[in-house]
Amino acid sequence: STSAMAASEPAATPYDPAQPLDIAKVVSITDTATSCDVVPATMVYIDHQGQTHSVTYSVMGNCTSSL
Repeated sequence: STSAMAASEPAATPYDPAQPLDIAKVVSITDTATSCDVVPATMVYIDHQGQTHSVTYSVMGNCTSSL
């Protein structure tokens, strides 16, 4: 059963620009710094009602390297 995991990490939903996000606090965002392409990212945030949400979206990587 995955119910224990689902309680702490909600299923990610694709970002819909028509639906404004109610973000009170950002919990985490996927680190895309090393990618040079458009990559999927996930943001976990808490809304003003205290509910945790996870949303996925495409983002252009920063194309930085640690060389």
